[in-house]
Amino acid sequence: MSKTFYIETFGCQMNAHDSEKVIGTLEQQGYARVQDEDAAGLILYNTCSIRDKAEQKVFHRLNEYKRLQGEGKKFAVLGCVAQQEGEKIFEKAPYVSMVAGSASYRNLPEMLRRLEAGEERITGLDDRQTELTFETEFTARSNPHRGYITIIEGCDKFCAYCVVPYTRGKERSRTAASVMVEAKKMVDLGFTEIQFLGQNVNSYRDPSGRMSFAELLVAVGELPGIRRVRFTTSHPRDFTRDIVQAIDDTPTLCDHIHLPVQSGSTAVLKAMSREYTREWYLERMSWIKAAKRDISITSDMIVGFPGESDADFEETITLVGEVKYDAVFAFKFSPRPNTPAVTMADSIPDEVKSERLRILMDRQREIQRTHYGRHLGEVQEVMVESYNPSRNQVVGRSSQNKTVNFSTAQIVQAQPPVGSYLPVRITQTLPNCLVGEAIADAEAMPLVSVQGGLDFVVLN
Repeated sequence: MSKTFYIETFGCQMNAHDSEKVIGTLEQQGYARVQDEDAAGLILYNTCSIRDKAEQKVFHRLNEYKRLQGEGKKFAVLGCVAQQEGEKIFEKAPYVSMVAGSASYRNLPEMLRRLEAGEERITGLDDRQTELTFETEFTARSNPHRGYITIIEGCDKFCAYCVVPYTRGKERSRTAASVMVEAKKMVDLGFTEIQFLGQNVNSYRDPSGRMSFAELLVAVGELPGIRRVRFTTSHPRDFTRDIVQAIDDTPTLCDHIHLPVQSGSTAVLKAMSREYTREWYLERMSWIKAAKRDISITSDMIVGFPGESDADFEETITLVGEVKYDAVFAFKFSPRPNTPAVTMADSIPDEVKSERLRILMDRQREIQRTHYGRHLGEVQEVMVESYNPSRNQVVGRSSQNKTVNFSTAQIVQAQPPVGSYLPVRITQTLPNCLVGEAIADAEAMPLVSVQGGLDFVVLN
């Protein structure tokens, strides 16, 4: 087996960041990354099992490339599907040589040595009681300006529909000291935005007892050189008022909170084992809306959970109208392996689920069309992410995590560097993005060029 590898990642930001750490570990072990399966000696799939048919997608992809087995290539399945399916993967796909859940990535160097020595069925499947986290200095970060830090792994919530507690183990937090060390290293490397990650990121509990979640946010936000700090995903049960206060008091903390509600019906929330009510959730919304800053709110929702009546669904629609989310990510219920919901009668026909999803997203689109209007005429600081040559626009992101497409007529350097920050006046609002013009008012909001990047000039 040549020491080259190709990795494909499915799923969430946690998986994407796990892959960055896996890539760094592989490179530290002497492997070189390639961008094509045909050129790789080792092919890895980092998998997700949150959505319906995730396992089938993985096995379909494996089947596509089993023809490469005869060329001496090795295959590895990582992540949630690996932990969920375990050694059954070897039965379904005998050409796979390694199966490793996310809690075993710290053992990758040893597993790689066994693979190189010729072992054919290597497993890294940890029990959910592990206290260990995957901390490594060899993270291969794909974005040189915005970087992730996983501060908590696993989940103890056991929502009826969710497979995460069974695939990622129990909640276990890193020490605040180790998080600060990693954040400082990132700042030294030129990162200006850091995003905390966790299945329930605000469930963070510093093992040393030094800092609360809100205090850790502030500590990183106060590091010299940091422009933005984000966090995702939060759970309503652990959402506390001091998080809102931290955002109000610390300009570098982004004014965006993703707080999944899943349903607007207390009865459905109880069936989901969410352990809060509609009223509990709305109280937290009131804290956010009372903040001095305009904090963007986004959420996740599930339609068609077993037993969801028309009246229950209508409560979700009224909740959306009351909160006025800036974005909603909604899905039809699908039973996941090993979860309590598997044993519930899935009594909602698929066509009803589809219709409810359509109604929900149409309502949310109406809300966004009017709610985004509050930004018209505002000047927002936008981080440059890419360019759209066909429209002669720069694509960026605001502190509220909204996409901003803007032109640079007043700027001599037509393409400001990716990772730089510009003040942009919002001239148009659309349901899914903002449109604007970079402005010359550097006094109101100084332009910031990226470390080591090109400077650009503003016409006064």
